[in-house]
Amino acid sequence: MSTAVKVILAAVGLVVLIAVIVGLSAISSYNGLVGLKQGTDAQWAQVENVYQRRADLVPNLVATVAGAANFEKSTLIAVTDARASVGRLQLPAGSAPTDPAQLAAFEQAQGQLGSALSRLLVVSERYPDLKATESFRDLQAQLEGTENRIAVERGRFNDAVQAYDTAIRQFPAVILAGVFGFTSRPYFTAAPGTETPPKVQFDFSGKTT
Repeated sequence: MSTAVKVILAAVGLVVLIAVIVGLSAISSYNGLVGLKQGTDAQWAQVENVYQRRADLVPNLVATVAGAANFEKSTLIAVTDARASVGRLQLPAGSAPTDPAQLAAFEQAQGQLGSALSRLLVVSERYPDLKATESFRDLQAQLEGTENRIAVERGRFNDAVQAYDTAIRQFPAVILAGVFGFTSRPYFTAAPGTETPPKVQFDFSGKTT
């Protein structure tokens, strides 16, 4: 075998080896992006679950509170209206939002419901008979636990989105992200009353809040 042939074969072998390495690297990067994207979708599902849990508690809570004599109807209306607004939101099924405006609308509606529920708990302090009922105490405890879970799952969602958004901006994954349509996803914002459970401040002075 001549020297020229050997050189050509060596060059071809080197090109093939480089192509294999690049291909394996691309496959690894693509699979990594898929995994991170699925991670954000899975964590979004957890966020939806805990928010849905809160929404499911509202009818029983409203029904229990409505039985109290002279309970503020405006407070009940605010809660039911806020829950209805949450129910009217239309978000992509099965995946985390990619449109910041959609997530902002979701966050705003959920924030309004959280604020309305906090107001309801504050007002309930004026009704000792209501607070003494086992059903109300149970619902209040469930609601408080759910608010804590919401804060936890929101934080975990932001962590998952951060990992994904960082990955699609790194080389060489950024090339694959552009080719295969991996786009960045928005975070929950750190707005007071949304990133942490609502803090109920009880007024024992008897003044109207």
